[in-house]
Amino acid sequence: MKRISLVKEAHNLIKDRLHPGDIVIDATVGNGHDTLFLVEQVMPAGKVYGFDIQQAALDSARSKCGQLSHPECLTLIHASHALMAEKIPDEHHSKISAVMFNLGYLPGGDKSIITRTDSTLPALNSASQLLAAGGVITILAYPGHVGGDRETDQVKHWCDQLDAKQFRVSTIYSLEHKDSAPRLFTVSKMR
Repeated sequence: MKRISLVKEAHNLIKDRLHPGDIVIDATVGNGHDTLFLVEQVMPAGKVYGFDIQQAALDSARSKCGQLSHPECLTLIHASHALMAEKIPDEHHSKISAVMFNLGYLPGGDKSIITRTDSTLPALNSASQLLAAGGVITILAYPGHVGGDRETDQVKHWCDQLDAKQFRVSTIYSLEHKDSAPRLFTVSKMR
């Protein structure tokens, strides 16, 4: 079976739903690839809020997005994604079109600094509450690294507990259904 790019899958899924002017969140900025993608989808009048606990990640994203014609579309926040509900302005609550999570560690960074369930699960709860009807959350999880297996299991459990009348959940695997294979959880809020 051919390996698929889950990042591309997440981008394709979100691209079909976003429009200029939408408000979105990159819950884990990392190297800024998802951040740039989101800004390109929602500019000139939209807004991207990007969260990361590592200044290096925010600097990388700022650099990637630096040549955009509408830099005012991007707000980078040096804080845990667990704080998104309090950091996102109240007028945007229940109006977020998409939230992207790319869990694990910063590629090229310190591999001991990883996303953890004690911040990821509160962030997912906040994301589900901030989401507009018809909005989507993508969660790219990596069970193949230390701590990633537990986090992936907890994310799956969180998805399984969602109200099926309010949310539709699906899972895409990068390579068959191996336990160690990365997977993309998508959570769509019903209209």
